[in-house]
Amino acid sequence: MLLRCCTHLLDFYGRCGVLDKIRFFDEYCFVEPGGRISVMKPDLASLARFPALGWRDKLAIARGLRAMRREPSSDSITFAAWLAAHHQTEAAVRRFWRPIVVSALNEEPERASARPAFQVLREGFLGSRDGYHMGVPAVPLSELYSPAAFPKVRLHLRTPLQRLTDVAADFYLSAVPFERVNELAPDLRLDLSRFKHSPITGIHLWFDREITPLPQAALLDRTIQWMFRKSPLHYHLVVSASRSLVLLPRQEIIDLACRELAEFFPAVRRARLERAHVIKETRATYAPLPGVEAARPGPETKFPNIFLAGDWTSTGWPATMEGAVRSGYRAAEAIARAHGGALLPRPPHPGQPA
Repeated sequence: MLLRCCTHLLDFYGRCGVLDKIRFFDEYCFVEPGGRISVMKPDLASLARFPALGWRDKLAIARGLRAMRREPSSDSITFAAWLAAHHQTEAAVRRFWRPIVVSALNEEPERASARPAFQVLREGFLGSRDGYHMGVPAVPLSELYSPAAFPKVRLHLRTPLQRLTDVAADFYLSAVPFERVNELAPDLRLDLSRFKHSPITGIHLWFDREITPLPQAALLDRTIQWMFRKSPLHYHLVVSASRSLVLLPRQEIIDLACRELAEFFPAVRRARLERAHVIKETRATYAPLPGVEAARPGPETKFPNIFLAGDWTSTGWPATMEGAVRSGYRAAEAIARAHGGALLPRPPHPGQPA
């Protein structure tokens, strides 16, 4: 999932020739247990019609968004602390702020820094008119990120790297996760003590019939957070910051997913589950805890020919595909500067023509 404000990621897809493989939606569906659907767009009229929230909740959200426009973000407090200081109601937090922030940051508001939460909400909901549009790949990720898109690059797939010892090349670029950097290149001596992991769990369910025509939906007040309809029979469920699921056996997760899904879509009760697949990514992203932002390194290192990339480096974005691509572009620019070459053309800002 991505947003149209992810300009660098969209630029990357364009370079790879797969931009037409992304399907965009201009509204979000929030479904309550029992099946009631609320449709959200980032405007006050849509918020006023949002049946999942009462008027006190909606007024609190409007006040919060106004405050977010004018206040500086802080990396020293959690987003939950900021919400409490701005008198957000329990329902506003549970049914608006939390679903958006958890899916965007892969972290709970009680743990996440206010700064990356501000950044995502400002870019997606308070920026350009179409920055909030949700994009979902219409093809498998293996096709979206096909090696065929990089004909001049030699790729060594499924080849573990234990340690970087040869420094004879002109330049090296490390794009490994933060927990591997000092292991591969201990001489870098990066202080990554503030970095922790946050998990994501994906659950794929195949039924013998269609359970909903909705292409995507945020599922409120339950463990399962998002549903993406891959086909009439195939549904992808996502749980971000899924610490409660990490230690559960596979079958318990499948049972929980089917039980909760039936609360939103009654057709599940009449359907037969044909197949299921659970993917636990225990090290999916770094956790954007307060204080981590200042610890994110830039692309340069203490060695003039070794550079860093990765969504955990300093990009101005949290751990997203947009942040990952921005890190790659920043590293490429740093290498170009070191080599005396030209920089990459920058992607347009949201709302500007390409």
